[in-house]
Amino acid sequence: MLVVLLQGTREEDDVVSEDLVEQDAQDLYDAGEAQWGTDEAKFIMLLGNRSVTHLQLVFDEYQKIAEKSIEDSIKSELSGDFETLMLAVGLYQCIVIFPICLQGLGTADNTLIRIMVCRSEIDMLDIRECFRLRYEKSLYNMIQDDTSGDYKRTLLKLCGGDDDIAGEFFPEAAQIAYKMWEISAMTKVQLRGTVRPYQNFDPASDAQALRKAMKGFGTDEDTIIDIVANRSNAQRQEIRQTFKSLLGRDLMADLKSELSKNLERLILGLMMTPAEFDAKMMKKAMEGAGTDEHALIEILVTRNNQEIQEMCSAYQNAYKKSLEDAIASETSGHFKRILISLAQGTREEDPADMARALEDAQELADACNADSGDLEDRFMSILCTRSFPHLRRVFQEFVRCSNKDIEQIIKKEMSGDIKNAMFAIVRSVKNQPSYFADRLYKAMKGLGTDDRALIRIMVSRSEIDLFNIRKEFKETHDASLHEFIQVETFVGDTSGDYRKILLILCGGED
Repeated sequence: MLVVLLQGTREEDDVVSEDLVEQDAQDLYDAGEAQWGTDEAKFIMLLGNRSVTHLQLVFDEYQKIAEKSIEDSIKSELSGDFETLMLAVGLYQCIVIFPICLQGLGTADNTLIRIMVCRSEIDMLDIRECFRLRYEKSLYNMIQDDTSGDYKRTLLKLCGGDDDIAGEFFPEAAQIAYKMWEISAMTKVQLRGTVRPYQNFDPASDAQALRKAMKGFGTDEDTIIDIVANRSNAQRQEIRQTFKSLLGRDLMADLKSELSKNLERLILGLMMTPAEFDAKMMKKAMEGAGTDEHALIEILVTRNNQEIQEMCSAYQNAYKKSLEDAIASETSGHFKRILISLAQGTREEDPADMARALEDAQELADACNADSGDLEDRFMSILCTRSFPHLRRVFQEFVRCSNKDIEQIIKKEMSGDIKNAMFAIVRSVKNQPSYFADRLYKAMKGLGTDDRALIRIMVSRSEIDLFNIRKEFKETHDASLHEFIQVETFVGDTSGDYRKILLILCGGED
């Protein structure tokens, strides 16, 4: 591919043949998704020679054929440096390289300098905006966080401005933003968990093995971990019932008496039903001094109607108080109203209505431009009630109506918990696995690990989309979730059992 690019013979004609666009899109599909293995030569020939204008139309046509973006196909069909090169050539050019040279241990200064110098008079404005759209942080702030001194000041001058403050799009970047929301709306992502039902499941055998592991002097943590981490939640509930029927004992009480600290919390969390676990996490987020607002937001934003309603029932059964009353007593103002609205579990579940999406987008745009002071109310009335497929179209049309980015408007116009709640909704609508990947990263980075957040996400997503979260984590942070868990849970985990079960739930090294 590098040799092809070195020839300098890429087509430059802006006149595009519709028939050739359709043929190239079909050829790319046939070379990758449609067959076992990948015809890399076809990718090289097309992406290395066709004009940029032509390729943009090819990628749009490819989306219709494959029902997924060319980006996702490249990521699934290719790997390593070849994957990075094809993404750079076909899609993002410089913005693929920026996070790689800025993230992780140390900065790849030669790469950073090369891009900043050679693009500063060409297309730095559009690179900045594309960077912000893709990585949800401005290039300016990334440079500010990862460099220092006169070097930093020079790079910031070349960068030209902080787009997290501006919120406005440049013309070409606005088109890209609109297209990215369209791709988000059209892409069908297959969600995959990392924990699956155990094939040769025998609840009686598991119950007896667990009793043996806890009987007598000492506890066999390896057996407990092996059984609990490798059974689905439905199978664990059978084990709980069988344990009581066969042995006349409460498995949860026995586990609690034999285990301790984070291992106990993780094992007990896995043994609860999803509704019981969510109710417990909501209770923990509101008890004691201070409220964990991020946990409340995460749970209520990412659960569907049925999950929320079952959680409310479990909360009432466990604590003899409604979840709504608990929220009302622990929070206040607009934030309380947002949480109570989400806790009803009545979000619409219909597909997108394009006419209504345009109306909703215009209402949000009008709210941003008005001085009426009801911005939060108008955002809440739409973001807390409309279905996620519908909101994807609303946010797409919002770009057209306002020439602004919905995420940056929220950051600029709102503050505190209200901002965090609205931002979480937008992130979940755009890409929920990516939202969880970011939550996991924040739980483990820096001094100390937020084990409650780590346990909450690993337990609740293990059978739903943890595989997808792993993929997003690797792509965004240039390190695998498996690697992060190994390093960040080492301190304080003297036995290693807590880390061991987290790695089993993670499901593999990427």
